[in-house]
Amino acid sequence: MGKQKTYDTAIVQERAILVGVITPGEKEEQTKEYLDELAFLVETAGGKVEKNFTQKMLKPERATFVGTGKLEEIKAYVKSEEIDTVVFDDELSPSQLRNIDRELGVKVLDRSNLILDIFASRAQTAQAKTQVELAQLQYVLPRLTGMWTHLERQKGGIGMRGPGETQIESDRRIILNKISLLKERLRLIDKQNETQRKNRGQLIRVALVGYTNVGKSTIMNMLSKSEVFAENKLFATLDTTVRKVVIENLPFLLSDTVGFIRKLPHHLVECFKSTLDEVREADLLIHVVDVSHPNFEDQIHIVNETLKDIGAIDKDMILVFNKIDAYVSPEVDDEEDDGKLTIEDFKKSWMSHGKVPVLFISATQKENIEEFKTLLYDMVKAAHVARYPYDSNLLY
Repeated sequence: MGKQKTYDTAIVQERAILVGVITPGEKEEQTKEYLDELAFLVETAGGKVEKNFTQKMLKPERATFVGTGKLEEIKAYVKSEEIDTVVFDDELSPSQLRNIDRELGVKVLDRSNLILDIFASRAQTAQAKTQVELAQLQYVLPRLTGMWTHLERQKGGIGMRGPGETQIESDRRIILNKISLLKERLRLIDKQNETQRKNRGQLIRVALVGYTNVGKSTIMNMLSKSEVFAENKLFATLDTTVRKVVIENLPFLLSDTVGFIRKLPHHLVECFKSTLDEVREADLLIHVVDVSHPNFEDQIHIVNETLKDIGAIDKDMILVFNKIDAYVSPEVDDEEDDGKLTIEDFKKSWMSHGKVPVLFISATQKENIEEFKTLLYDMVKAAHVARYPYDSNLLY
């Protein structure tokens, strides 16, 4: 009997490179920060980043996003290092995608495509799966031509005129039909969700919002003592999770929502608007910020802009700076002593803003959690009393 063959079934990590353009008014550190986030996205999707390529330009090249010389440099690196995937930090137009793909001969993704891929792998429920599939089809539709380039190489002649076009038209019809079916399915799911929200009774609703990977699910687990999926990856939570929470004698509903991110693909924002209804219909928002992130102020701005887009910026809010255990003092030019901003200085600077209550916690180390619960209790109670002034069930 011959020797049995063995096969290595381990999944080989895709090796990727990242490409970004530095436009006027954009600092190099900012581009580095954007590419670091893109690298985190690639890791979340299961890839490994080997190198970053950047180019200073007035605006991205219409045909190939980067200049011809830079594309040649990328092509040489891809070939010599046997790179599998090239990821661009902006959405590529259908023609740019087609031209770059033809030039490099490996898989080419843009930021939107990568985020859609992560969302697809994370979707668990029927609603999330439908939303992601709809966004993917809307992304694919204008890019169909590039997907049929292999038909361009077929010879013409009688009976062979334009097979690519015929196939594209056929695919376009199939996709448009599928899009309308998915939209109808989402409409029905939204209707069911709306009914569920109405059936939740008189309880005050609180929603956790924030940039992706700031610790919202960890806070949800801590407050509701339930196991909501939480890990150090982008978009760990896609579906809105709602839990009943009781602090002292006061019950309320707490929901954890999908994290926001810079340059979130338009199709995804549209498709996930229904998931964000939990935010729109909440009585109180807990805006969670990762204080240990070097660009947390940009992240606050992005979350506020998204809240503005969905009509939820004027709600009562608590600003919670999480991960104080991982805070690293940044350098400050005008400090006389050691040029560092301590956590205490930092707290004072934010506490003085005065617009919304501010708290500093560590959800994993359980720091300042009682202070957080007390403030949350007071604000939920105030919202309850304002809505139901004669409710005798609320004990004082």
